[in-house]
Amino acid sequence: MAETVAIITPCYRAERWIGAAVRSVLAQSWPDWEHWIVADDGADYEAMLAAEGLRDPRLRFVSSGAIGGGASRARNVALDALTASYAAILDADDRFKPDKLAQAVAALGHHGIVSVALDEYDETGRQLRLVGQGPDRELSPAVYKWTSLSMDSMILWDRRRTDARYDLELTNMTDLELLLQLYRSARASWHLGTPLHDYLKLSVSMSNGPGVTEKMIRSKREMLRRLETGFYPMADARGPEGMAAFLRISLRAEETYDDAVAAQPALLFEDHLEPMLRAHPPPA
Repeated sequence: MAETVAIITPCYRAERWIGAAVRSVLAQSWPDWEHWIVADDGADYEAMLAAEGLRDPRLRFVSSGAIGGGASRARNVALDALTASYAAILDADDRFKPDKLAQAVAALGHHGIVSVALDEYDETGRQLRLVGQGPDRELSPAVYKWTSLSMDSMILWDRRRTDARYDLELTNMTDLELLLQLYRSARASWHLGTPLHDYLKLSVSMSNGPGVTEKMIRSKREMLRRLETGFYPMADARGPEGMAAFLRISLRAEETYDDAVAAQPALLFEDHLEPMLRAHPPPA
């Protein structure tokens, strides 16, 4: 019997992007999915998508019960309700490549967590860069962020092997925090080096825009504090040290990013961070 993948999409003022996200799910070569669309703004996304001709019995429409309660809270609403074995995250402004689910489901047959390489775009549709491209391979938590150095909402996981809920205390980096929890039960993850997820880097979002840098720094410092105090025991005992090492480098990158952009306008944070990671490989 084929496994069903539950895809979770929190929606807050997502009218501009949600149609493309849903079309990317409808275009999947793997047919056994259910797409949980969680309204966090009181909008009727079922009617909105129907007006675009997007109807499918596999689409599930629920409400977070709040207005602007946050993506983490909205995702947890779906995670508490769904029964599928496999879970995947799709932000309302991102898209899946057509074979993402098929390739990820095959990998979930042997690993509890799967990540994929990213194809990054800006809101005009201009490709910015690839992240994590290369051979398919196993990644321990100690080295994971040296490959997947950008966002982490492109992961899928087997809820029977490892599961977690989003932390409502953090304002940013919540996908990485979820991954830290998942690694408590999963010794390693499998990385698909083919870009199978389109990540849209908006000028204003949880990851970009005015005031975001300060929020990112606070969240990174809190996760680092937790790692250093044993809050995240992992199946691979080296995992916390490696994740902590990444966060220290990432915090140094945050501190120097403004000066780097002043010298090189339009510099992506990933392009600023990546050479710093190469200069400081993960702990052996």
